[in-house]
Amino acid sequence: MQFGGYSGQAYSPAGDKGRYVLPPLFRKAVKESSDGRTLCLMKHPTWNCLVGFGTSRKGELDAQLDREEETHIRLGKEFDRDTRASQLFGFQELPFDDSGRFVMPDHLKLLGKIEDGLYFQGGGRFFTLWNPDELAEMGDDWAGAKAACASFLADAKAKGK
Repeated sequence: MQFGGYSGQAYSPAGDKGRYVLPPLFRKAVKESSDGRTLCLMKHPTWNCLVGFGTSRKGELDAQLDREEETHIRLGKEFDRDTRASQLFGFQELPFDDSGRFVMPDHLKLLGKIEDGLYFQGGGRFFTLWNPDELAEMGDDWAGAKAACASFLADAKAKGK
């Protein structure tokens, strides 16, 4: 079966001992794209969030590196392949259990400004993990994600009462 990408939205509150839960929709997709239970996480290059994907994306990153180098050469611009490779392959591989629980390293929580919970937003080849407060700061292009996140947060708050 061919991997169909990451789509949808979800919210997961922070658990005990620094654990978070990969929601079922995303858990299934990561399993399909990782031949198992390995979540790859890294800081998004421009947004204040994290990027998640399965291990199958490693090959795509090699191809992306080659394309970027070719483009720079064609445009007569310098390209530091080693630095760019370090950026693209600087992700952390994290195991998760059958329930989707994983421990997020402190440096990723800091980089993604992650606190009490994670909002998950599908993005095709990857998905993003947001602190809801950081997502709320995004522009109007993110109106749908912000509305979904606000709804998930209201549901979580109502269940907490």
